[in-house]
Amino acid sequence: MRSIGGSLGAVSSVPDWQPSLLDDHGEAAVDTSFSTLERVELDTESWVDYAPGWLGGADDVFADLLASTQWGQRTRWMFEKRVVEPRLTSFWRAELGTPLQPPVLEDARRLLSERYGVELDSMGMNLYRDGRDSVAWHGDRIAREIERPVVALVSLGHPRKFLLRPKAGGPSRAFELGRGDLLVTGGRTQRRWQHSVPKVANAAGPRISLAFRHGMAARVYD
Repeated sequence: MRSIGGSLGAVSSVPDWQPSLLDDHGEAAVDTSFSTLERVELDTESWVDYAPGWLGGADDVFADLLASTQWGQRTRWMFEKRVVEPRLTSFWRAELGTPLQPPVLEDARRLLSERYGVELDSMGMNLYRDGRDSVAWHGDRIAREIERPVVALVSLGHPRKFLLRPKAGGPSRAFELGRGDLLVTGGRTQRRWQHSVPKVANAAGPRISLAFRHGMAARVYD
């Protein structure tokens, strides 16, 4: 299978959003103490940090991004033909000189950069409109000189399964991510493991995944 990044076309409409009755709808804020964080060792050199509900007021942040973001839809070469990605995307880069909005996302970027000792200088946004949207097994295209990349994922909206599997073969690991959950991949996870968000047969509400990455000047965006 051959798959490379492609063009990004504008999208004029986005799905309706029904906030959760369980969300506190208080002021959006990150958990600066990382009180729910648990480290999961994937192998001797690969790990993920998982912190459920790390971003408070997540539904309001979701609604803000859904309405204010200029969403596009990429195409890729796959199986020797160009196909449309079954999700919408948008990007932010620190080099543009504009802080992230809403401000809680800038707070998150700075806090995560400090905790993990890297400058998270980009954020990719992926919108899964319903259960038919997905992303197949893949690894992020990160510059080779970054041996142990850190990628911090913040998930908003309807929970969806995020799967990890070793490139060398073996069982996958599943995380249910949504409504402010944080998942950070570190060590050699991005080198030794692949990830996916599979389609679901039952009805699923929209979800936005925010992916904070570092070394933007040295990488090809995936």
